[in-house]
Amino acid sequence: MITVTEARAAILAAAASVETERAPLRAALGRTLRETLIAARDQPPFHASAMDGYAVRAADTPGVLRLIGEAGAGRALQRPLGAGECARIFTGAPLPAGADAILIQEDAARDGALVTAPAIAPHLHVREAGVDFRAGAHVLAEGVVLDGVKIALAASVGRADLIVSRRPRVAVLGGGDELVSPGATPLADQIFDSMSYGVAALAEQWGADASSAPPLADRASDIADAISHAVAHNDLTVIVGGASVGDHDHARPAVRALGGEMLFEKVSVRPGKPTWFARVGRSLLLGLPGNPASAIVCARLFLRPLLDTLCGRDPSASVRPLMAKTRASLAVNGPRETYLRATPETDENGQSWVNAARAQDSSLLSVLANAPALIMRPAGAPEVAAGALVEVLYP
Repeated sequence: MITVTEARAAILAAAASVETERAPLRAALGRTLRETLIAARDQPPFHASAMDGYAVRAADTPGVLRLIGEAGAGRALQRPLGAGECARIFTGAPLPAGADAILIQEDAARDGALVTAPAIAPHLHVREAGVDFRAGAHVLAEGVVLDGVKIALAASVGRADLIVSRRPRVAVLGGGDELVSPGATPLADQIFDSMSYGVAALAEQWGADASSAPPLADRASDIADAISHAVAHNDLTVIVGGASVGDHDHARPAVRALGGEMLFEKVSVRPGKPTWFARVGRSLLLGLPGNPASAIVCARLFLRPLLDTLCGRDPSASVRPLMAKTRASLAVNGPRETYLRATPETDENGQSWVNAARAQDSSLLSVLANAPALIMRPAGAPEVAAGALVEVLYP
């Protein structure tokens, strides 16, 4: 068996970012930017009013000013202010030439075309041209994940589309005679397939275009055909279950029959020892254990950084642990690196805490749903007292 670190290194060494494509802004959400976004002009491109009121020349205040016109957002006043003049102006409107300050309407006394102004300092309530960013500024760096704010920023520089990573195509295969699809009627000795849905959803959450299929029967030919088809049409195939030693381990023989190279077949981790990884040509395959907690934990440890790499993101960021205090003492750990499902908390002083769930059986999906953080316990780690700092992977 290899360690978690060694397994992750083998996975990332075999992976490379997918090609790029140009996507409209609304289709770029959650994608990885694969260009540096440079502003073509200042934002705002003119001195703008930050308030409703009157554009004035500060040197003319205090005094009585003559109103000569109006400026609104998108409607600039087409003449400059002369001495002793002012213009009605609204938030976001360009300042007329000659104006250098805003008299807010609450401080103004207007009588027809005359406006009495108190003393106003230069630049008061004025948004200077380029205050947000200047022409030539690098407003978004290559490699960032595009959220709503970053898409708004891209729109503000006038871009209607962006160069982004294509979503990696991921097929999720799962099966076993004991599984039926949700919505079907199970026999007394069957359970519902949850992991095909859960792992595919996680892959989508982490940036992939994921597909899943109804559970495969425990027949070698069916599993081999499904793997062959998936490998031919996807960047990554994730196989959930069928990774144990025995008569029903059909996945790995099918990979070998396709000429695949097994890069590792077991990991010294708890839960999740049967995790394996292979490649067939340029297509990658990740085998996850069938037990729900094992599958989700190992997806967090291996699938997420793998998808980060395929998407052109930094894979180390998603597996970098943070420190938190443990609510309960933790026993001496065994020979495998262990990930305890735990509930994260933050106290009134801003201190992060984690509380390990009492039930850590790898079949318990409900525990993981309510305790999504993972306390990392190195192999052979000594007992840890309550209140001590531990390493934590957050969802």
